[in-house]
Amino acid sequence: MIPKDLPPRSTTFGYFARWRDEGLFGRINHHLVMADRERVGRSASPTAAVLDSQSVKTTESGGPRGYDAGKKIKGRKRQALVDTDGRALVLDPQSADVQDRDGAGPVLRLSRRTFPFIAKAFADAGYAGDRPATATIITVDIVRKPKDQVGFAVHPRRWVVERFFGWISRNRRLWKDPEATLASA
Repeated sequence: MIPKDLPPRSTTFGYFARWRDEGLFGRINHHLVMADRERVGRSASPTAAVLDSQSVKTTESGGPRGYDAGKKIKGRKRQALVDTDGRALVLDPQSADVQDRDGAGPVLRLSRRTFPFIAKAFADAGYAGDRPATATIITVDIVRKPKDQVGFAVHPRRWVVERFFGWISRNRRLWKDPEATLASA
């Protein structure tokens, strides 16, 4: 489905795979996040972030996938760490059967390389426990719902990551995960 005015698929995918493996897309995102934070008058590197996950279905293309019993979805889980304005800092695709508290460690460790000044991460109750709390020096602050809450309510700090998932889910290419490998996802 590559347009006719572009090189053949093998050439195009070769460039994509090389840039993916070299971490070019991550470096581009890092510089864009820093530039956008400075544009709005914030420091380039965030000190707080919000952590959450999203389970998405996969196609028949293969690759690792699992079953998220809570959401009743067979596919992958996107662990996301965003800054307090909703910019993507770290995205880590995992099999959907990975629990949030188990998937938090790799995301928090990845964030230390590119955003070393993050000191606090806000998360929901799925991230409660020792594993996220001891994965790095980042303090994981669990945002719990009020005891008297009935139905849906917007929680402070947590709504930005939900908005981020809403943004990427609007993209026709990202509502389902068609990739065969986690590295490309």
